[in-house]
Amino acid sequence: MKKYLIVFLVSMVPLIELRGAIPYAVGFHLPIVPSCIVAVLGNMVPVPFIFLFARRILEWGADKRWIGPFCSWCLDKGQKAVHKMEEKAGAGLYVALLLFVGIPLPGTGAWTGTLAASLLGMDFKKSVLYIMLGVLLAGAIMLAGSLGVFGAFSLVR
Repeated sequence: MKKYLIVFLVSMVPLIELRGAIPYAVGFHLPIVPSCIVAVLGNMVPVPFIFLFARRILEWGADKRWIGPFCSWCLDKGQKAVHKMEEKAGAGLYVALLLFVGIPLPGTGAWTGTLAASLLGMDFKKSVLYIMLGVLLAGAIMLAGSLGVFGAFSLVR
């Protein structure tokens, strides 16, 4: 049970998310289906909170002495990502959000995608649905990659 809790908590961490939780679960030989479910749930827990509060917190902190530079940097980075998504996606903005969250590259994922959706003023329910689909896609990609990598390591022994 402790290892499942670690999978859940790791999948909640920004930048690591389920991209780190699934390889952890595979590396520790946890059952795949429950591990993936736990990782997806852990990755999705912060999404509504980020959507509803992140922008407000960053705007509030932008003029504060100690946290202002960091908050301003986050807002600027978020705005740049928003503009890129708007330019490339046009009418397919939700599909672009799904792909942005689902392709496991550095700087993408549920946290960043949710912040972008919030900054864009996208619909909450529709955004959460497409973010969840993106998390499922990222989970499938990471699972396939993890099984391949750890399978290759087992052949070396």
